[in-house]
Amino acid sequence: MSEMNHSLPGQADEGAWPDIRSHEAGRKHTARKAVKQSSGSLTRLARICAGGTAIAALARPVLAQVESEAAASAHLFTSSQVVGFSVVIGVISAALLSTLWLVRQRGNLENESREIRSALSDAHQRISQYQALIADKNRRIVVWDGNERPELLGQLPAETGAPQDSEFLAFGLWLKPRSATELERAIDRLRGVAQSFDMVVETSREEILEAQGRVSGGRAFVRFVALNNLRAELAELKIERDRLMSSISAFQNLLDAIDLPAWQRDTEGRLTWVNQAYGDAVEATSPQHAINEGREFLTTVAREHIRVAATPESPFHDKISTVVRGNRTFFDVVDVKLPSGSAGIAIDVSEATSVRAELERTLKSHAETLDHLATPVAIFDGERRLQFYNQAFVALWELDIAFLESKPDNAELLERLRAAKKLPDQLNWKSWKETALSVYRALDTQTDLWHLPNGQTLRVFATAHPQGGATWVFENLTEQVALETRYNTLVKVQGETIDHLSEGVAVFGADGRIRLSNPAFRMLWGITEAEAKPGTHIRAVGETCLQSYDRPDGWKTFGELITSFDDERRSSQGTLELLSGLVLDYAVIPLPNAQTMLTFVNMTDSVRAERALTEKNEALRKADELKNDFVQHVSYELRSPLTNIIGFADLLRTPSVGPLNERQAEYIDHISTSSSVLLTLVNDILDLATVDAGIMRLNYSEIDLNDLLDDVSMQIADRLQESGVTLEITAPAYLGSIVADPQRLKQILLKLLSNAANFSPEGAAISLECHREGTDFVFSVNDRGPGIPQDMIATVFDRFATGAKSGKRGGAGLGLSIVDSFVSLHNGRVSIDSQPGKGTKVICRIPSVNLPHSVAAAE
Repeated sequence: MSEMNHSLPGQADEGAWPDIRSHEAGRKHTARKAVKQSSGSLTRLARICAGGTAIAALARPVLAQVESEAAASAHLFTSSQVVGFSVVIGVISAALLSTLWLVRQRGNLENESREIRSALSDAHQRISQYQALIADKNRRIVVWDGNERPELLGQLPAETGAPQDSEFLAFGLWLKPRSATELERAIDRLRGVAQSFDMVVETSREEILEAQGRVSGGRAFVRFVALNNLRAELAELKIERDRLMSSISAFQNLLDAIDLPAWQRDTEGRLTWVNQAYGDAVEATSPQHAINEGREFLTTVAREHIRVAATPESPFHDKISTVVRGNRTFFDVVDVKLPSGSAGIAIDVSEATSVRAELERTLKSHAETLDHLATPVAIFDGERRLQFYNQAFVALWELDIAFLESKPDNAELLERLRAAKKLPDQLNWKSWKETALSVYRALDTQTDLWHLPNGQTLRVFATAHPQGGATWVFENLTEQVALETRYNTLVKVQGETIDHLSEGVAVFGADGRIRLSNPAFRMLWGITEAEAKPGTHIRAVGETCLQSYDRPDGWKTFGELITSFDDERRSSQGTLELLSGLVLDYAVIPLPNAQTMLTFVNMTDSVRAERALTEKNEALRKADELKNDFVQHVSYELRSPLTNIIGFADLLRTPSVGPLNERQAEYIDHISTSSSVLLTLVNDILDLATVDAGIMRLNYSEIDLNDLLDDVSMQIADRLQESGVTLEITAPAYLGSIVADPQRLKQILLKLLSNAANFSPEGAAISLECHREGTDFVFSVNDRGPGIPQDMIATVFDRFATGAKSGKRGGAGLGLSIVDSFVSLHNGRVSIDSQPGKGTKVICRIPSVNLPHSVAAAE
């Protein structure tokens, strides 16, 4: 009670605040205890009262007997009466004592009841105070009970920026990153190992909160309190102190990382902090070791000199030497005097000395390099005296080495050159010399051309040095001038050449303006020299040329190609037909320097000749088409009557018509034979016409090659018997099958065998050899005829190529042509091997296809 009476809701004891949630359960427990104690006392009181009542009931008959006996014989008291009276007195005394004890117990019971009511009142008051504490808007409590969802009690002011909902636990959203990280780690330790914490956190709105974490009754509590007035100011100071300490630590870490000794002293001159470089310089194991032992980096004399010279307004800055690791080293020391002492840093300048030496060596190296240059160079110091010259300078001016080694003045040098007639003649020498020597006062490089009496031309560069002096560079332009002269001459020659070309030429720059054009260009386009003068834009040229060519693929296209900003410059060629009838071949050619050349060649005569040849060729092509149409038409018209003739001739042979005499039968045979030959010729012509028209289709199917050979041998038997020759077939017992057009393949075999029978002598044998190579069907037909001369082998597959003079009967010369066409349709190959007097061998290779399909015949 005393703790609560002396503590306001906002100032409750920090050790007791986590039990706020448990006070309601405590209050109920206290009430139950008080009721239980009250019930026990009442029970004891009831038992005592019941005992007193029982004693009184037992004593009532005895008292009645005593009263009656006393009334009957009041004057007689026997010993038994005295005993009975004593018993009665004892009973009465016991009853009185019981009554007194009951009264005392009642007082005790009332005291306990008052204490219980007081405890209940205090509990209610404490609960009210804790409820007021929880309802305070300046604090919020988060309670974790195991893995259950955390409970949020109370709230924080809106100006802190803390969320009021479940997002409150997302500390990274409303606390500064550093505060959020530290708080989350502390909460993890609180819930994990029950490690309490007290810290100050800062919101993203720069408001200060106090966070406390405790564990009580298996629960974890974190209280957030918005600090006000002095506590907030104290917390802000604490944060500011942490920031300053962090900054100091950062600077100290930075100084520790650099290789420059740094130190800090108090007002007595004692070291309070040194960096790692200081410790290394004084050979201490650590900076703290150097501080503890008071190891000094500078000598006593140097420190005293710094103490006397340094003031708060003027820091000490001077070069001091000291010994570091046994070596004498020079340092540039800066020491600042502060109210709390002083701080200093030492910069090693020994390296600067070595750098200076390195610079001198570099300058010497540069001088050696300049001495080997072909360009004359002379360097003068701030007093205008010659400090350096190279061999090319000596060779150019042919001056005495002793004179140059005397380091003459620049003006003296110019006077010496003038006296030697080595400088260009000037009308006003004094003014010219002053202008030349004004370089020492100039800010920019001065350039001039000197035309020397010996015919040389020099470009002179004079550059002033920032530290004083000047450098003179003499560039010999004699060869360049001569080259420019030759170049200009060449340009003139090329210009004359272009002007006399028959081709029209025009060159345009990257800006689209014409650079040059020749008369042929102006004549072809019918424009004047003024309209194509240099500098005229291509749009103006194109508008002038519209009178000759007004289509968009002309000058508009040229303008796009010439003025395009594309990374890749494209060339172009084509032909233009002008309105005047001229035909020009043009070319757009990219040139260096982003220029573009247009060339135009008059192709009128060539085009006219080409058109005449084209028209003639078209007439020949139409004549050939007419011939093919005529042949095809006539062949179709001949087939019908031939079929009728053959049919009637066969009909006349039949016995049903009647017997024929020998002469009639011979005539009928001649009619049938001649009709069959003519029908074969017509069919061959139709096949070739179909091939030429590109409309022949192959009907692919799977063919049994052994059956094919049997069928062919049966059909060719009559033809062989008529020629008096025999057929020898050489083939494996099983050739397999092939996917091809069976009708055309059979025609190929029949044509080859018929041709061989026609050229074989009577009684000879022709051979047919067949075999497989992979999926290809390879066969050859060999005769024993006279052979084919070598000069005719190249044309043997041409149409109407015949060898009738050596055959038994003549033909149209279409058999081998049809064979070649049909083999080509099958994507096969045919070849011929023949020697005069040894016969002819024709070899064919027919590939098999995987799936049946139709292909169009190609020429």
